[in-house]
Amino acid sequence: MSVKALLVGINKYKLPGSDLQGCVNDVTNVRHILLTYFGFAVKQIRVVTDERATKVNIMKRLEWLVKGAKAGDRLVFHFSGHGSQIRDREGDELKDNLDEILCPHDMDWDGTYIIDDELSKVFSKIPEGVSLEVFLDSCHSGTATREIRAAGNFPGDMAIKQRFLQPPVDILCREEEGLSVRRLMKGNPKPLSHVLFSGCRENQTSADANIGGNYNGAFTYYLCKHIRDAAAALTRSEVLKRLRASLKFNNFDQVPQLECPAPKLKKKILE
Repeated sequence: MSVKALLVGINKYKLPGSDLQGCVNDVTNVRHILLTYFGFAVKQIRVVTDERATKVNIMKRLEWLVKGAKAGDRLVFHFSGHGSQIRDREGDELKDNLDEILCPHDMDWDGTYIIDDELSKVFSKIPEGVSLEVFLDSCHSGTATREIRAAGNFPGDMAIKQRFLQPPVDILCREEEGLSVRRLMKGNPKPLSHVLFSGCRENQTSADANIGGNYNGAFTYYLCKHIRDAAAALTRSEVLKRLRASLKFNNFDQVPQLECPAPKLKKKILE
């Protein structure tokens, strides 16, 4: 059995006004968790951040992640950055005619983004029996991005920015239906033993927040906190329950989601 992880965190974007502040901290946080509690070695974890997190580099490392995978292996993909949506051009989004996208550092609205179909194509190469755990601390929905909330509105003077890139007007004008979202793992042709944690519901956004004096993704921060507090001795359903409680208690309106085969709900993360 082998393990591999790809961690992507993007604070710096080429699009003006799109920068975030907590995504690189998210990556180092998750990396520490993998090394400390889940038996990963340094060479088994690849990290891509900021200017190096281009679409080409991310896709190349996703191919590394799945290459040679066999039954019993454990794979982890964590993405912390902006998400958005574009008009579907393949005709496979019959419900809302939109593709969900992850936004790399060199994001533009002319093709330099990672659509759900591209992720599905990469992950479809994974054979049955491989455990794939995906953590997405980004936004894939919302009819408009909310502004940074002024310090003082939340305990600890937390300034919050949502991890959703609003499409430009010409893109929005092509969207004949309201924005809605499904998971990025959709459409896989083979049954996989995958697990998907996402930072919010379909109609919500994920927060980039100052928590205790440092910027983090609220979802990733509390995910790692609960794993540390319990020394990783929590089931996935217990982690989800604690995540939701912590975010609600600290005045975040996002509600994390978990999608996985029923038997995995009662098992620990990465088990």
